[in-house]
Amino acid sequence: MTAQARFDLLPPPPRLFESMRAYGYTLGTAIADLIDNSVAADSRNVWVDFAWDDGDPWISVIDDGNGMTDDELRNAMSLQSRNPRDTRESKDLGRFGLGLKTASFSQARRFTVITRSEENGPFRRRRWDLDYLEQQDSEVWACLWDPHPDAGDRAKGLEKRGLTRGTQVLLEELDRLDGKTNSKSVAADHFLGQIDRVEEHLAMVFHRFLARRNSGLDIYINDSPIKPWDPFLETHPATKIEPFQSRKLSGYEGLVGVKGFILPHKDKFDNPEDYKRAEGPLGWNSQQGFYLYRADRLIIPGDWLHLRKKKHQNYQLARIRIDIPNAMDDAWQIDVKKSAAAPPAALTDWLEGIATDVRERAEKVLRHRDAYGPHKPKLEELADPWVTKDLSGGETRYKINRKHELVDSLAKSLSEVKKQEFESLLQIVEETVPVRQVWINEESRPEPYIDLPDKELRRLFSALHSKKKQTMSPEEAWDEIETEPLFQFENAQSVLGELRNEADK
Repeated sequence: MTAQARFDLLPPPPRLFESMRAYGYTLGTAIADLIDNSVAADSRNVWVDFAWDDGDPWISVIDDGNGMTDDELRNAMSLQSRNPRDTRESKDLGRFGLGLKTASFSQARRFTVITRSEENGPFRRRRWDLDYLEQQDSEVWACLWDPHPDAGDRAKGLEKRGLTRGTQVLLEELDRLDGKTNSKSVAADHFLGQIDRVEEHLAMVFHRFLARRNSGLDIYINDSPIKPWDPFLETHPATKIEPFQSRKLSGYEGLVGVKGFILPHKDKFDNPEDYKRAEGPLGWNSQQGFYLYRADRLIIPGDWLHLRKKKHQNYQLARIRIDIPNAMDDAWQIDVKKSAAAPPAALTDWLEGIATDVRERAEKVLRHRDAYGPHKPKLEELADPWVTKDLSGGETRYKINRKHELVDSLAKSLSEVKKQEFESLLQIVEETVPVRQVWINEESRPEPYIDLPDKELRRLFSALHSKKKQTMSPEEAWDEIETEPLFQFENAQSVLGELRNEADK
């Protein structure tokens, strides 16, 4: 006879909600998680409103979807309102039933949901309020039925927009968005400055929905529509598209679909603005790699997924799309906030091979070969101080680029005697290049310039700007430096921004 199990009935830990705030959401990923619920509710429009409200900021996410019944609302406000193993509709972007709570609490100390499911039916409301819970007995978890008295008209978003059905999520007490400063004006600038970053993130994550004409989704930030950002530039005539491939994953319904893209070289863009937009929110280097989509929703925006591949300047034009059905969430280890994943072991060799092929082709395009044919770079494009020279017998020599802007400028400033000494120095450097060691270290070396201190970056950019503005306007010179692929990392862009601001004063 089996012994009867012994157990304790334990209440939820009193600080569980506070712990849930540490899932690592950004404001963009939190808002995207809330919009996932709108997509699942068949919404055609989502309005995201940000208000500073004189130091009492709030955010509202409203949709015109199906709304929720009493039981559905109660379930939505419960912790883990679903089993992640349950079969879901193909368009359902949730899995754990935690997104509403974790996303909201990551930014706010209280959030209210207002919904109506019948056309012009009653409004149903529920509120989680951390400050209220702290005042109660630790065993009492009270999900309140009404908005906070201070919410006022904030909680009437559905009525203000004249929606007969839909849902509003109101985030208040935004203690994570004040920039941790006592200055009200600085806090306001910090809060409002995040709106552009949220727009960029939503334009990327939901770009497939936003691009559909008849069955898509329109998202508005403070009533301005968001334009989709296509990571693959499929409509650009110079984008090279690899053949579609697919695989079945044993034990799962549906297929894993993969398609590779080699984006155009900088030369193929009509203007710097188009080139800048094509790089994406994180820059060319950071946005290379696999893009994982589940039910058309972007999960991973550029990563080599730990497949023995590292991000490198040479492969910045390589982007690969992976599509999986939502039934494969556990196989890909997708996390609660939908920002991390890992491929199943059964697919890694296949994906590794695709990545190698796309990376090799992307490197050729970056170096002006492949379909573009031979290319003689213009002076203003040359940011690489090294060039190669192929000799007979297959030997390759590495030479310092005499036409590089700074090398050329320095040589012209020297007397004939000093110029000869300078040329001798360059030849000594060329003849002693440790080619074998460079080849060994190539994959693991940091990006060019990325370890330079800010002081050295300032000196470099100032010298480049002085040279460039001899043949173009100062603004055009800054634009040219800012969009150079070698300088697409955070420190460089920050220093460039400082220099431009100083120049404008």
